[in-house]
Amino acid sequence: MAGTDRTKALRTRRHSRVRRKVAGTAERPRLAVSRSLRHITAQVIDDTSGRTVAAASTADRELRAALSGKGGGNVGAAQAVGRLVATRAKAVGVTKVVFDRGGFKYHGRVAAVADAARSEGLEF
Repeated sequence: MAGTDRTKALRTRRHSRVRRKVAGTAERPRLAVSRSLRHITAQVIDDTSGRTVAAASTADRELRAALSGKGGGNVGAAQAVGRLVATRAKAVGVTKVVFDRGGFKYHGRVAAVADAARSEGLEF
């Protein structure tokens, strides 16, 4: 197995292990984080109805303009995504979420999204 294939397989295994324990409900949806080398995405998901309640990404026009060409693969962009998803979630009435790190380590950009969402008022 090649290096990148093994890395993806290990992340998928970690993610399935996390998802066995973490599920979003209508009262406490799941804040799911996904990252790539270029972008980071956060979604607030109600798993019982299968709906995305709020979402934010570095690919959004709002954030691309705010980042002004610095790219979406850094901690500053991740903090902006965390703040934006928290603002959008609070706008639809969500204040408590359960955090789903998506099989990624709670470090760097993933932790930055969580910390920024917490600072905007989301409770984990």
